[in-house]
Amino acid sequence: MTDDQLDGPGEGVGRVLGTADATPLTFWTAVAPGSYLQLDDVVVTRRELPDREPVTIAGVVTQVRARHEGAQFDSDVFAIADGTLPAQVQEAAEVTTTRVDPEFYVPPTPGAVVHRAEGDARARALHFDRMERRIPMGMGRDGVPVYLNADFLDGTRGAHVSISGISGVATKTSFATFLLYSVFRSGVLGGDAVNAKALIFNVKGEDLLFLDHPNSRLDDPTRAAYAKLGLDAGAFPDVRVYAPPRVGDSSGTPDVSSRLTGVDSFYWTLTEFCADRLLPYVFADADDERQQYTMVVHSVAAHLARYAQPADGGVSIDGVRLGSYADLVDHVVEQLNDDETRGDWAGSAVGLGTVNAFARRLIGSKKDLGRLIRGDLATRRPHSINTAESAQVTVVDLHNLPDRAQRFVVGVTLKSEFERKEKAGTAKPLLFVVLDELNKYAPREGSSPIKEVLLDIAERGRSLGVILVGAQQTASEVERRIVTNSAIRVVGRLDPAEASRPEYGFLPPAQRQRALLAKPGTMFVNQPDIPVPLCLEFPFPAWATRVSEAGRAPSETLRSITQAADPFAVVGSGSSDDDIPF
Repeated sequence: MTDDQLDGPGEGVGRVLGTADATPLTFWTAVAPGSYLQLDDVVVTRRELPDREPVTIAGVVTQVRARHEGAQFDSDVFAIADGTLPAQVQEAAEVTTTRVDPEFYVPPTPGAVVHRAEGDARARALHFDRMERRIPMGMGRDGVPVYLNADFLDGTRGAHVSISGISGVATKTSFATFLLYSVFRSGVLGGDAVNAKALIFNVKGEDLLFLDHPNSRLDDPTRAAYAKLGLDAGAFPDVRVYAPPRVGDSSGTPDVSSRLTGVDSFYWTLTEFCADRLLPYVFADADDERQQYTMVVHSVAAHLARYAQPADGGVSIDGVRLGSYADLVDHVVEQLNDDETRGDWAGSAVGLGTVNAFARRLIGSKKDLGRLIRGDLATRRPHSINTAESAQVTVVDLHNLPDRAQRFVVGVTLKSEFERKEKAGTAKPLLFVVLDELNKYAPREGSSPIKEVLLDIAERGRSLGVILVGAQQTASEVERRIVTNSAIRVVGRLDPAEASRPEYGFLPPAQRQRALLAKPGTMFVNQPDIPVPLCLEFPFPAWATRVSEAGRAPSETLRSITQAADPFAVVGSGSSDDDIPF
């Protein structure tokens, strides 16, 4: 930038203040008459040095103030407004430095011209020029795209995303799905995008069941916003939806009301429940791990894995056939109540009170888990959640399940997916896991099987290509190691008490205050190579977020796995009638 560009008329928006300390990291600029600076504007100035090349100092506006110069008392404002007291209005903006080039840290000189950074200067100020792979996240306050460094998302230099904000206002899930859409459609993953997968747990309503339907409310300005970000506005092209079976339905019909096509039921057979030692996930509440009966849980799980044999859809234990989860629970409780068999099932060192506490919890799980753990549905019928064999985006609907059942599904699914990635031994293809209400599954206090899986993902998932996109109302209530392992931190609208917690220390004071007022669609994103969180707005979803917005989905996405199977091929293969996938 030449001297003419710096000092030419109309080029600058102000000058570095001489009445406030200027440091290499923060300084104030007086705003020139007829100009303005708003929060999040990107500015640049230059410092001349003897015997060295000039230093360019760029930063983001983090505070703006206006005051009367010449006023002495609060009441002077009325006299000044009437024109009886001479004074002038002066605006000033605080600038937090984001880049110094070359890296020679000196303060800007008072009186130096400050410019609004545009084009390449803006990209350099926000380090976008150093990002080899850029993921568009939305628009900045200046209406220009803001990018995320893909290296800190896909595990190259970091991984995981933590999104915090008030439920229903912060649009956490909407931002998570937009980020996925941008990752898959921006070309940043190159050839790996075809095989990359996403696993989304839907915990509220049926809003995420229509990701493959175009949004009927999509208008031309929204399409233009997507185009400005380098994206085509459309639905997710490859989606598979799973839902639990309906209560009391012996045919295993998916429990959804708004989407009637392209949905598969998921469940576990009694054989899988016993052989895979899934019993600990029945006791997946963090409070359970504080109880002594966890010893009984693992002992009973080991006994079931050792002695349960497949038997016509159910299991047989010691010659007793069990055809449902309720039968299995009753049999286990009966054996624990028998003085002769209790030691074989629970161990000899466990007291009767501990056994009874376990039995009470187990009996209480019959109502919640009976429709998920089945002995009456065809074993060979597709029923497992496996992202490797599913679509690019797999949505698992949990909203109709009680809390205990939700925990069971999340824990077992994450366990199986993480174990599958461990066996593969490679980070490619990537698997993105989107989980809302993270504070429920990985609370700061206590321990549980689900929390251990999530900690494993947070600490080792980067090397295995498992990327956690966790959302929560309160980051202060989430396990600290999960939050600290998240390279990307995103904040929407915050509760005032939550905003004061140290977990949001990365937000400048002005941004903490603004987070209390942020409207839906406004997010503050912190990433490692930019010193200041960036404020952005992401566009309205191009896919349906509820049934009332759902346009017509592509025909290939409307068939479920069961519907897509060839019934004649199943019959011809020697299967029984029960295995025909109708």
